[in-house]
Amino acid sequence: MTTYAFKAIDLTGVKAAGEVEADSKQAVSDQLKQRGLIVLDIADKHSSRKIELGFTKSVKAAELAIFSRQLATMITSGMSILRSLYVLEEQTEGDFLKETIVAVRKDVEAGLSLSDSMARHPKVFNPLFVAMTQAGEAGGVLEESLLRVADQLQKDASLRRQIRSAMIYPILVIVFAVGVMMALVAFLVPVFEGVFKQFGGQLPKITQVSVLMSHAVVGYWWLMFGLFGASVFGFLKWKKSTWGRPQWDRFRLRVPMKIGSIVQQIAVARWSRTLASLTGAGVPLLQALEITGKTGGNIVIEEAMDGVINSVKRGGTIAAPLAQTPIFPAMVTHMVGVGEETGALDTMLEKVAEFYEDQVEASVKALTSILEPIMIIVIGSIVGFIVISMYMPLFTVYNSIK
Repeated sequence: MTTYAFKAIDLTGVKAAGEVEADSKQAVSDQLKQRGLIVLDIADKHSSRKIELGFTKSVKAAELAIFSRQLATMITSGMSILRSLYVLEEQTEGDFLKETIVAVRKDVEAGLSLSDSMARHPKVFNPLFVAMTQAGEAGGVLEESLLRVADQLQKDASLRRQIRSAMIYPILVIVFAVGVMMALVAFLVPVFEGVFKQFGGQLPKITQVSVLMSHAVVGYWWLMFGLFGASVFGFLKWKKSTWGRPQWDRFRLRVPMKIGSIVQQIAVARWSRTLASLTGAGVPLLQALEITGKTGGNIVIEEAMDGVINSVKRGGTIAAPLAQTPIFPAMVTHMVGVGEETGALDTMLEKVAEFYEDQVEASVKALTSILEPIMIIVIGSIVGFIVISMYMPLFTVYNSIK
């Protein structure tokens, strides 16, 4: 048995508070309802207090997908939304998600709809989640909408995992190359420099460059780290700013070595999957287009959706404005046009999303195979430059002795 502290009000509005021993919060709620009380809050009296920073609170897409799927399953089995939230509150492990579920449950108990309760927590439930939940409530198919949300979250998370796993190798190689270069410059070059001073004479140009690099690393390492940190901080601020984000999003689409092509494929796949999920759940088209633009992850997609929304408001099609935007390939616009003509827009968009998700996987593998030899050449060039620069004076001395 656990001791729970509760807050409630009776039917006349008089507040009540106290402690109850029970097996779960659901049992406490049942006891209070039997007493004719309306539950406001139930908390574990002995729960530990944790110090948490606001910016560290986040919910992973996988956790949210599990929550959505479990909620859909319980609603399908006949459980009420309120009781389902109680169950999820008990079994959810993530602290921040549990806090959010508690807050949503309290709002539902107070009379708000599930979608309105979720909308009050934008850090956890994005506009896509809220809109699909609202459409499910309006159409009486909440469980289907929640399952669609879970599928959408899992697909998006899978796409992100593909990119991260493919980038691990190049990042590790770059870090290793920088570490090797710093170690050689900081520890090996000073040893050779002491030897070269005994020989006298002027050092070769390539050796002078290595010696200057060594002096900079050893004498001003703190400045280098400071500049690096300031550069990273400035870049992140610029990328998130209202004027920097459009420039960065457009630049990413033009990066050579197929990187820009991969960025485009990811954006199109995410756009197709999101719009398919929203239209399939019954969200009004204009609202679906607006949400898709906001969650597309690229300013070019958002600007394209503005044009599509204006076209739809005038009675036009979706495909026509898309054809004028370079980020959408011709295949996408044709398939969207066919979907509009046949009334199966969500089906065609899902096919587009599946195609470009497969394309992303293939493109990432091709990019990785290209980067591997390039990274090896880069590391070899760095190490070779330093080694040759250190041995050049020795060859000069040897030739002068001969």
